Amino acid sequence: MQHLASTPRPWATYVALGDSFTEGMCDDEAPAVGEFGGWADRLATLLATTAPAPPAGSSTPRFRYANLAVRGRKLADVAGPQTEAALRLVEQARAERPDAPVLVSIVGGGNDILRPRADTDALARELERAVIRLRAAGADVLLATPTDPAGAPLISATRGRVGQYIAHLVSIAGRHGCHLLNQWDCDFLKDWRMWGEDRIHMTPEGHRRVALAAHAALGFEEADGGAFREPLDPADAPVRTWAEHRDWTRTHLGPWVRRRVTGRSSGDGRTGKLPELTAWPMG
Repeated sequence: MQHLASTPRPWATYVALGDSFTEGMCDDEAPAVGEFGGWADRLATLLATTAPAPPAGSSTPRFRYANLAVRGRKLADVAGPQTEAALRLVEQARAERPDAPVLVSIVGGGNDILRPRADTDALARELERAVIRLRAAGADVLLATPTDPAGAPLISATRGRVGQYIAHLVSIAGRHGCHLLNQWDCDFLKDWRMWGEDRIHMTPEGHRRVALAAHAALGFEEADGGAFREPLDPADAPVRTWAEHRDWTRTHLGPWVRRRVTGRSSGDGRTGKLPELTAWPMG
């Protein structure tokens, strides 16, 4: 078994795969592209600061980023079509910048685990096949565990399945030398102020902190001295009212249940917000 990768590299390309988490819902704090920003966009900005300069005379940007994630997607899409597209981008990046490493983050399975009959062993096998292909193509890979759903409305019953899936993720990362972002260990995510109105997706502050945690998981020195891990002031924590719970049920829970019953997805008809390698930061 290989040790988990922990040494940062001067990545010049980053490709993000996943679902709503990696798409960036609900980080609406000045997104550079699309409806939301998100942890992956923020991580790309951090990685751009250490990207190597292109060779003299090259027209290739110093750092490029693509985000293929789409809300509602199951692992079959992330490890299937998204991975296929990522492999093409990895090949392009390595052909244009053979001197510079490529990073791919692949985060999926959360929407599958919500299903009562989810088979975490099968999910792990599907994810590992995608990881093997990405590693064989020469990409470094970042995986991320789900968060701890304890105490969360709607999804707390999935905690056992989440734990099983995390055990698989740790093993996959070890076997293939992947970086691993352990969100289960991010205690700051147990504060509901890190979560948006739908109680499923993170606020801008949650995404900001996760980006810093991912940056640290890649082996970089913690950008803010580790302050992102500190809890918020408990005195400022709001107390949710009955009316707020009622509104959440009507606005978020009801539509979520209807989509599950009808087999529809919040991502139907959508594509990744940044499907091609793009100079980053934008502007």
